[in-house]
Amino acid sequence: MVCFRLSPVPGSGLLMLCLVLGAVSSYALELNLTNSEKATCLYAKWQMNFTIRYETTNNSHKTVSISDFGAATYNGSFCGDDHNDPQIVMQFGSGFSWIVNFAKESSSYLINSISFSYNTSDTTTFPDAKKKGVLTVNDSVGFQVPLNDIFRCNSLSTLEKDNVVQHYWDVHVQAFVQNGTVSTKVFMGSQTRVSNRSCSCQPTPQPQPTPEPQQRQIRAASVTYTTAHSNGSYLLSDVMGLTFSLRGRQVASVININPNTTNATGSCHSKTALLRLSGSNIKYLDFVFAVKNDNRFYLKEVNVSVYLVNGSVFSIANNNLSYWDAPLGSSYMCNKEQTVSVSGAFQINTFNLRVQPFSVMEGKYSTAQECSLDDDTILIPIIVGAGLSGLIIVIVIAYLIGRRKSYAGYQTL
Repeated sequence: MVCFRLSPVPGSGLLMLCLVLGAVSSYALELNLTNSEKATCLYAKWQMNFTIRYETTNNSHKTVSISDFGAATYNGSFCGDDHNDPQIVMQFGSGFSWIVNFAKESSSYLINSISFSYNTSDTTTFPDAKKKGVLTVNDSVGFQVPLNDIFRCNSLSTLEKDNVVQHYWDVHVQAFVQNGTVSTKVFMGSQTRVSNRSCSCQPTPQPQPTPEPQQRQIRAASVTYTTAHSNGSYLLSDVMGLTFSLRGRQVASVININPNTTNATGSCHSKTALLRLSGSNIKYLDFVFAVKNDNRFYLKEVNVSVYLVNGSVFSIANNNLSYWDAPLGSSYMCNKEQTVSVSGAFQINTFNLRVQPFSVMEGKYSTAQECSLDDDTILIPIIVGAGLSGLIIVIVIAYLIGRRKSYAGYQTL
């Protein structure tokens, strides 16, 4: 099982995505770079994979996963000198290159940037690619590490830019190694998040961004996803837990998503409403609501596409669902665990859910219709009915026994 966790700010919930999948392939890479005196000057050990989405000649899109680095070379890797900073330069596959740049400061060093290049002219890897040639993605990283410390990040780190998703985990790296000996002093860093990067090594709380008008907002305390539009229509949704499970495979991979780094978008119309969640590991998760009989709403459709740890993309959709049914003008609420079966093999489990896709007034929930799992009042008529049924059975049995005794007291003439 591969597990990694991004912790929330205090008081927030977690969205948990659980996918039961086949074995996750990974290849541990290791580089021990030495200087002219054969002393170690740069050490790195890590695992990674890449997912590349490209346009084809028929204007559709394909996705290719790169995770085989068995024939990797490190030509051009450099310890650094008085004029040039250290680099890890790696070549693999057909036209792939990967470069990590380091920089030195007075008492620390930076894992400065990562550059990844791929060649869409390779028809084996990129069949029917519309754009041919070498494409390069440059990402600023900016991890600052004390000198003579080894940086470690066991959790998943993700870089996402220009149709390329890079996954890194089990990372150990030290540049500017002192006296040829890799340090035993580990620097874990802190949780870092920029527009296209997430890494959780030693989580620390982050400030809550201020919601923008007519835009999405995510409130940490209740993990509220709000989609607002200029016409005044709203969609409100609270969820403290969200679990995906895919049956029929052997190994489970668990992904915990910090709701404060999950994007919420969508659209609201008179008869339909869309809530879309996305993040570094979620390509998209769509909840589509619809109106039926002009007086009720329900969850009609779910579309999901997520990036797996092995670099592949899992997608599934169902537009013939019937869940979370409630009258228009009210909200739907279910605190207990509830299952949405998207297919025979794939299901979504929700916890502490509340949603109102239509008729939201002043950005507030209307009176909630609770799901049957939460409605304890239904137990009262069940208990009363069971008691009356038992009483009736006792009376009938007593009556039959009494008749049999009376019948036995008479003789036939």
